[in-house]
Amino acid sequence: MTPDPVDISDAESLVMDVLWRAQAALAAEDVIAALVTEQRWQEATIKTLLNRLLKKGAVSASKDGRRYLYSAVLKRDQWVSRESGGMLDRLFGGRVAPLVAHFGKHRKLSASDIAELKKLIEELDDGK
Repeated sequence: MTPDPVDISDAESLVMDVLWRAQAALAAEDVIAALVTEQRWQEATIKTLLNRLLKKGAVSASKDGRRYLYSAVLKRDQWVSRESGGMLDRLFGGRVAPLVAHFGKHRKLSASDIAELKKLIEELDDGK
């Protein structure tokens, strides 16, 4: 059974990223250590974000002695798919070509990006 989509804020996504990268349950202290360095957030802010994610069902917590270990319930690929689909719908009418054209027009595509896109298109064409 697939869980209902969970809306997470940009700040919450940074907490989730720490859990996704770890690929294991982390104590709050571990999450705090990662984000204090990366984001310069206060400990209380990070604990608040963890609690919000817990209430939303994006993370789970299990008791480990006197502390809790947090694990991602929301899978990164599910979140990326939902977020990218929403962005594509909102900004480009659900079409990929205008998105790529936008990045090309504003010189946001490197030569290696263009080569990767060409390869992807060839692979998609071969798959038909």
